[in-house]
Amino acid sequence: MVAPALFAGLLIAAFLAGGVDAMVGGGGLIQVPVLFSALPDARPATALATSKLAGLFGTASAAARYARAVRLPWAMLAPAIAAAFVASLAGAATVTWVSPALFRPLVPLMLAVVLVYTLMRKDLGAIHAPHALDRSRLVVGTLLVAVIGFYDGFFGPGAGSFLMVLFIRHYGFDFVHAAAAARVVNVATNATALAWFAWHGQVLWTLGLAMAVANVGGAQLGARLALRGGARFVRIVFACVVALLIAKTGFDVIRDAGSG
Repeated sequence: MVAPALFAGLLIAAFLAGGVDAMVGGGGLIQVPVLFSALPDARPATALATSKLAGLFGTASAAARYARAVRLPWAMLAPAIAAAFVASLAGAATVTWVSPALFRPLVPLMLAVVLVYTLMRKDLGAIHAPHALDRSRLVVGTLLVAVIGFYDGFFGPGAGSFLMVLFIRHYGFDFVHAAAAARVVNVATNATALAWFAWHGQVLWTLGLAMAVANVGGAQLGARLALRGGARFVRIVFACVVALLIAKTGFDVIRDAGSG
């Protein structure tokens, strides 16, 4: 049972996480640490599973909001969604044999590359000019989405950021369309992870569904702000969130090294 004050804090965190995640991904940066603090006696998987439940509803609502406002290439997204779903399930299953902690030191480095690349390319994601969708581009793009989907199921931090850069760099999307496409793919990866956690009895359903309502509210606001602010606004938010992800994941690496 969560105390009323903690419960209110979790709902606020879920609302903020939904807003950030709808724009650029990275909502777990807010939601997961708060869940760990509010549930100190719960298993880590339980906190992660409950966060996935809330996040799935928020991501799905943001994806629906974007789909009504921007035109998405569903012929390209359909195989990407299928690949992400299967790969995310494989990633979640791999946790049984390989510890995600082995790859934790690489995350801040990969995110730093994403941030530097974004800041150096001033025109990156400014204009929506999709590349011609030939067979080779579709195959390569789907494989890259599968790799990110596997990572999302296996570990996860920064997966939304990696997806956005992929849609911008490989497909020629602007930041708004990349945010929309990334949210659609994230629905598949979140659904897979949630199914895996639910199968193993790790989800706190009542708390997770309450947080889902707040997450949906934040996601709707975040998607609206992204659509209204345009590519330039989303680019600024993207850079800020990736910088925070670098700080958070880098701190986790240093903390684990110090306690090891």
